[in-house]
Amino acid sequence: MRRLVSAWQSLRVRDFALRAQRCPYCGPSLIVRLRRDETGVRCVRCGASAVHLAIGWALRRYAPRLEASAVCELSARGPLARHLACAARSAALSEYRSDVTPGAERDGVRCEDVQSLRYADASFDLVTHTEVLEHVADDTRAFAELRRVLRSGGLMLFTVPLHEGPTRERARLRHGAIEHLLPAAYHGDPLRGGGAIVVFRDYGADIVTRLLAAGFSGAWIESADAAHGYWGHARAVVCARR
Repeated sequence: MRRLVSAWQSLRVRDFALRAQRCPYCGPSLIVRLRRDETGVRCVRCGASAVHLAIGWALRRYAPRLEASAVCELSARGPLARHLACAARSAALSEYRSDVTPGAERDGVRCEDVQSLRYADASFDLVTHTEVLEHVADDTRAFAELRRVLRSGGLMLFTVPLHEGPTRERARLRHGAIEHLLPAAYHGDPLRGGGAIVVFRDYGADIVTRLLAAGFSGAWIESADAAHGYWGHARAVVCARR
C-alpha cells in the first residue's frame, strides 16, 4: 500500500487510466495507470506493479500447480513473495544484504547472495526473482547457481529491465571496486530506505542466448501485453532445466 500511495503522489493527470482486470495474485481488481512507465502501473487491491503482474501471469501459465512445488524466491516481501508463501508447498524467501553472511538471518529473514547460494543442489521445482540480475556483478556465476538449485524439469521465471539491442555491460568489479564502463546508472533500493544500487548491465533479448550458454535447456521471453492488454512493458523471462 505504501508503494501505491507513493506512486499516487507522482500521478500525471494526462496519463491516468483505470481498468477492471483480474490480478494474478488477488483476483478481480482494478489496474490503475498513474504514469506511462512500469512504476506507474499498479493493482489497486494488492499493489502489484507492472513487473509483478508480468511474472504473475507467467506463473499462472507455466507453474499452475504451486501446491506441489518447492519454490525459491529471491525476495521476502511484496505481492509475489506473499503469493508464493501462501500457494506453494514450500517457499524459501530471502533478501540480499552485503553485510550478512549468505545463509544467515537478519530480523527473521534469510539472506542469500545469488552468486553463491547456500541451498543444496536440486532443492527447488521453481525459482523466481524480479529485477535482481542487473545488479549482480557476475551474472555467469548467478546463472550457474540458479541452475544448480533447480531440480531436473524445474523452471525459473524472472524479470529484468529489457532494452533494445544486445546486452551492454555498464560496470564491473575490478580489484574489489566498481569500475564504470558506461555512465553510472542506479536503481532505488526499497529494502534500505530508497538508497541507490548500481546497475551492472542493461540486458537485451540476447539474455536468452546467455541462459542457454549457462546450461538451461530452453529459454524465452514471455510478453504479457498481448494476452492481458496491460499497460506496463515488463516482460517475464522463462527458462527450464532438463
